[in-house]
Amino acid sequence: MLKAGIIGLPNVGKSTLFNALVENAKAQAANFPFCTIEPNKGIVSVPDERLNQLARFSSSINVIPTKIEFVDIAGLVKGASKGEGLGNKFLSNIREVDAIVHVVRCFEDSEVIHVSGKVDPLDDIEIINLELNLADLSQLQKRRERIKKQIKTSKEALKEDTLLEKIEEELQKGLSVRSISLSDEENLIIKQLGFLTAKPIIYATNLNENDLAEGNDFSSKVKEFANNEKTECIKISAQVESELIELDPEDKKDYLAGLGVEEGGLSSLIRSTYKLLGLKTYFTTGEKETKAWTIKNGMTAPQAAGVIHTDFEKGFIRAQTISYQNLLDSGSIANAKSKGLLRSEGKEYVVNEGDVMEFLFNV
Repeated sequence: MLKAGIIGLPNVGKSTLFNALVENAKAQAANFPFCTIEPNKGIVSVPDERLNQLARFSSSINVIPTKIEFVDIAGLVKGASKGEGLGNKFLSNIREVDAIVHVVRCFEDSEVIHVSGKVDPLDDIEIINLELNLADLSQLQKRRERIKKQIKTSKEALKEDTLLEKIEEELQKGLSVRSISLSDEENLIIKQLGFLTAKPIIYATNLNENDLAEGNDFSSKVKEFANNEKTECIKISAQVESELIELDPEDKKDYLAGLGVEEGGLSSLIRSTYKLLGLKTYFTTGEKETKAWTIKNGMTAPQAAGVIHTDFEKGFIRAQTISYQNLLDSGSIANAKSKGLLRSEGKEYVVNEGDVMEFLFNV
């Protein structure tokens, strides 16, 4: 299951956002630093209207969305890489996630204390990025020290140390590991070290409801920063997300429309996460259930089948495939077949976003 860690300085709205996204989460979103001491974990269903449409098409008894786990990770301060505040705990928890959602405060509120005394999103980003950078440097230098004696006798150790030296030079400049151009082989070598700055990151600008549609000067600066980093940036309002919890679907639409936005923060956050990690969704559907499955870009039909069960991949023969829209437009499987829209795909077929698939396999 995909795991995203929500991080940020104290009092940026991180836990409020987490509570809203997960709804039943128990994080204490109180107005003081370090109120979130243990990482809170919550699993949420990925909203996808295509799933509901397919379920109605097939008269499915069960509808099973794909899921994503959000982890609310304790706030940190300057010096976290040296153990200040909750630094060590923070750094170990963040190593476990697939992607980082960095919540950045982009609202003014005299009643919510800012840990630095003023709202400055770029400064907030710099503080956290520096701590992640320093933690990676420390990890890297310890590793180089450990393999020092092996360099003279081991080609693998020499290759690793040469690579680590290259990465160290870039980290010393304040750059992230993800900004360094590395080959697949090099990425494999450093994978065991779990560098924090190698993790994909999304900047979530936390705005008040009046600024949610257009953003403000604060969020514009973060957007520009994210563009320069070639990463994702979304506008979100923890307060609006909290309000949405109490509303039924129709009222939610009306409320969001009144704010000038089409969707809630959860949808935009998940979409950005999928884009950043290179993920796609395909579907299986029938009377028993309609289910969404998450796969990586470029996966072939057998690999996609293996996400359901490894036996499906091992014994893969072929896959009956049609795009969800073509299936819905056809009105029935029989019509889709007669129109030539239902295809039989083999082992080389690369699965597309929104494919509806049925696998034939032999075990």
